[in-house]
Amino acid sequence: MANLGYIQVTRLCNQKCRFCSNPEREATLTLDEAKALVDDFVARGYDGVILTGGEPTMHPQLGEIIAYAHGRGIHARLISNGQRLADPAYFQELAAAGMDHVHVSIQSFDPALQAFLTGNEDSLANVLATLDHLGRARINADINTTINHYNAGQLDTLVRFLVERYPFLHHFVWNNLDPSMNRATQNPDVVHKLWECELSLLRAMRFLEGTGRSSRAEKIPLCYMAEFAWASTETRKIIKGEERIVRFLDEKGMVRETLFRHGKAAACRVCRFDPICAGMYDMDVHYSSSELYPLFLDPEPVRKRVMAEP
Repeated sequence: MANLGYIQVTRLCNQKCRFCSNPEREATLTLDEAKALVDDFVARGYDGVILTGGEPTMHPQLGEIIAYAHGRGIHARLISNGQRLADPAYFQELAAAGMDHVHVSIQSFDPALQAFLTGNEDSLANVLATLDHLGRARINADINTTINHYNAGQLDTLVRFLVERYPFLHHFVWNNLDPSMNRATQNPDVVHKLWECELSLLRAMRFLEGTGRSSRAEKIPLCYMAEFAWASTETRKIIKGEERIVRFLDEKGMVRETLFRHGKAAACRVCRFDPICAGMYDMDVHYSSSELYPLFLDPEPVRKRVMAEP
């Protein structure tokens, strides 16, 4: 098992993404509060912590948090939009503190679309500069993309663009849009139908698999990624019995996730993948249960592959 804890170190941000699941607010952990949370995850025997936000690079003592986590013997990663990290001096400051793994968020290879989705005209240029820095420094870099109406059909094109330009990239993560508690309620145009991403997600996963790379997808029902069911984040946690703790900087507070189950439709009752599928997030609120359909495939190969992989 690999249990990872998430710490929102700040809710400040330097972008205004149309689909943000944790919109900006005046909330930032003190250094002592962040250290206490790291200590808690160490005591729980967690394998690592993921520092997130908001935008974690907006925290004035992020380097000290990273250094403290490493000093406690727990691996620390960042999820960043790549804006401040584009600055060479700031990048070197965090690298010197021990930054050795960054999940870089990017939504499109099209500068205009990236700007529209993030509210930042310079967003793509800064992300690419950050990836340049990460490559030169030989720091582990993953790519995070939020699937939404505007990029749902170009996931494979984005992957090919990034791999061609940055061959050192080996892991990609897609998060299906969470419309229920974020800016998507103010921008309903970003909400997509699952069929919009099905083909491009399949092409992207096939390309990555064929080039020896890896990928994960979250909040995607298995009927929309059957060929790569083993790459579902929730499916992997269901099969392995893993948990996840997220420390939010809002009224949610500390959330411990152990079940990884969302909505299930009537079709799910006859689906052979039902026991290993989390179902549909936000079902019949923003996503329709009518989009779900049963699979009559053997789930055992999925279980075996998940258990065989780290």
